[in-house]
Amino acid sequence: MAHPDPARLTACRNFYAKMAAAAGGPLRDDLEHAFASVRREEFLGPGPWLARSIYDQTYVPTPSDDPIHVYHNFLFALVGEKRINNGEPCLHGQLLGAVHPQKGDVILHIGCGTGYYTAILAELVGRAGKVIGYEIDPDLARRAIENLAPRANVEVRRASGVADDLPRCDGIYVNAGATRPAAEWLDALNASGRLLFPLSGTEASGAGVSLLVKRLEHSFAARVVGYCQFIPCRDAFDQDEASRVTAAFRSGVLWTVKSLVRNHQPDDTAVVIGKGWWLSSSAPQ
Repeated sequence: MAHPDPARLTACRNFYAKMAAAAGGPLRDDLEHAFASVRREEFLGPGPWLARSIYDQTYVPTPSDDPIHVYHNFLFALVGEKRINNGEPCLHGQLLGAVHPQKGDVILHIGCGTGYYTAILAELVGRAGKVIGYEIDPDLARRAIENLAPRANVEVRRASGVADDLPRCDGIYVNAGATRPAAEWLDALNASGRLLFPLSGTEASGAGVSLLVKRLEHSFAARVVGYCQFIPCRDAFDQDEASRVTAAFRSGVLWTVKSLVRNHQPDDTAVVIGKGWWLSSSAPQ
């Protein structure tokens, strides 16, 4: 690896951290500290790296293995042939701000890749908290285990994260596109627990939003945080549901969501109807 000027690299990383945390809301300061503390290059493999903008699928190699090149709002290939990337930092800063992890929280990270944003979560929950990362790809899981080994408050499991044995938790951060809020995720949430996942339409449509769900005493509040696109979550993707999400996305009604209901009896406030769940434009009861 190249030997950059330490002061220049630190200044670049600190500016990157401010930008990545800018949309983090009340969590902005904590996010900035986390992004400044975790070295992104350690989770990307040896450089030079393949970078990609959010506007095009083309990968462009960095000029060298100088780590200063990774401190931009670009995606970087983890498995280029599968289009699996380390995602856009400013997007993740916004989404993590919505999940709002607190010191001492237990957070599940579904689709943790090689562990970069898992490490950011670990900084946010602190030593008293715990982050459990789930990664279904064996090679990515192996890399995540190696990368996160120094962090005592992190555990990585080689699994999809859609299973009945999920531990109770305060938050779930999903980094794979799902057409539904998996029942297993909802059941794992403690009171006031937050689930943030990419609600995805059909792959060809490119339709997708980040949906925040919060567990209340007897119901679930829900709202759209913004646009997003992730690779599909194998165990939480259904083509019929995807088509319904796409229709709601294209009509614009998806942005009116205020609650999630778990039953088979949707009413006229239904925005998207799935199998045993539906999204409503009415406030939670």
